Amino acid sequence: MRIAFPVVSDKGLESPVYGHFGSAPCFVIFDSERDGIETVENRDSHHPHGQCQPLKALGEIPVDAVVVGGIGGGALRRLQAEGIKVYRAVEGDVRTNLEMIQTGKLPEFLSNMTCAGHGNEGGCHHHK
Repeated sequence: MRIAFPVVSDKGLESPVYGHFGSAPCFVIFDSERDGIETVENRDSHHPHGQCQPLKALGEIPVDAVVVGGIGGGALRRLQAEGIKVYRAVEGDVRTNLEMIQTGKLPEFLSNMTCAGHGNEGGCHHHK
């Protein structure tokens, strides 16, 4: 299983999980079959608001799941349409969230949990 974690900078398993999928500078990808990690830069970080292309962001690297603090509805739907599960991260680093997903303790993102923008009217579930 390959799991992508959006992060600000590559500190391996100690990287704090970032709060927003689309604007994350990079992704730490854990591969359970190889028991290894790799880091890729977000190749779609400068997209217009609401136009995130998650597969482009991941550099077309196939993953089975994404663990993130927040994600927009469009990105969530695009990932789910590709059969990629999206889980809501807890505060902490990749290692903490990896242990929680492996033990079934992270909830899957639902559409009512997505970011609706960051202005006066919008709000993110993970900021409440």
